[in-house]
Amino acid sequence: MKYRIERDSLGEVRVPLEALYGPQTARAVANFHISRCKAHPVFIRATAMTMPAAAMANMECGILDETTGNAIIDSSREIIDGRWHAHFVVDVFQTGAGTSHNMNANEVIANRAIELLGGKRGEYSIVSPNDHVNMSQSTNDTFPTSMRIAVLILGEELLRSIDLLIGSLSGKSEEFKGVIKSGRTHLQDAVPMKLGQEFGGYAHALKKERPRLSQALETMKVVGLGATAVGTSINIPPGYRETVVNRLSEVCGLRLKEAPDLFEATQSMGDFACVSSSLKNLSLEITRIANDIRLLSSGPWTGLAGIVLPPVQPADLPSCQAR
Repeated sequence: MKYRIERDSLGEVRVPLEALYGPQTARAVANFHISRCKAHPVFIRATAMTMPAAAMANMECGILDETTGNAIIDSSREIIDGRWHAHFVVDVFQTGAGTSHNMNANEVIANRAIELLGGKRGEYSIVSPNDHVNMSQSTNDTFPTSMRIAVLILGEELLRSIDLLIGSLSGKSEEFKGVIKSGRTHLQDAVPMKLGQEFGGYAHALKKERPRLSQALETMKVVGLGATAVGTSINIPPGYRETVVNRLSEVCGLRLKEAPDLFEATQSMGDFACVSSSLKNLSLEITRIANDIRLLSSGPWTGLAGIVLPPVQPADLPSCQAR
């Protein structure tokens, strides 16, 4: 492999010649060779969404020139569109606060912006990962913001899937409303019931969980972008905070809100715990429903055989040989 030599505050670093990332990413790859699991594509996109929003806000505040800012915006949008994800190489298990991932993004965006401006990778006098891409930001406010955007994107997909599942179960409830079966308690025959009633119960359980998850996802729209390192908003220009949240809302297509207290936003994981709890409750219901259907369809000759699921592939059964 061919390398180029780059420098950071700790000295010289060898970086693969074709890599869009730079020295801090190369050091992180060497330091955190743990799981070989890389960032989720949605999280990469979410991270890239914060960078053009910051560039727009910095230009509007008069501290970033338009040539550099527009190059950052263009390179970020390429990543949002799915390009250059292979250059996000830092292990998911890394140094605290996500600094290595954040710098991986800053370096990729900077090097691609440099190319768009006619330079060569590593020529950070043209576009600097720290001074230009990361301007008015800190990992401590951009990384949690990226997490929130990723949760919102995936959460909206999940809500649509839940709606489809509720619709399917409700349809089966209507379809099976005339089918009489045995109701069971502790797997023992109890009293008659309708199969439609059973499926109606499944649908209603998910109808209860959906608004809980939706409400939890709403908390993800409150972002602490502009808090910088510890919540004091150090090193940001006047008007930046409101502007960057508005621009980020435009970039990601979500109605984001400024956190009312930046110190709480920097410190607390309560909103994420709320979403996690909602997902756990939803998972419990779906697992229960799946296990019920699995048990009802057990057999067909020696199980409950209460319902018959259509076959989708042949079973892997041992061959029988007569002796």
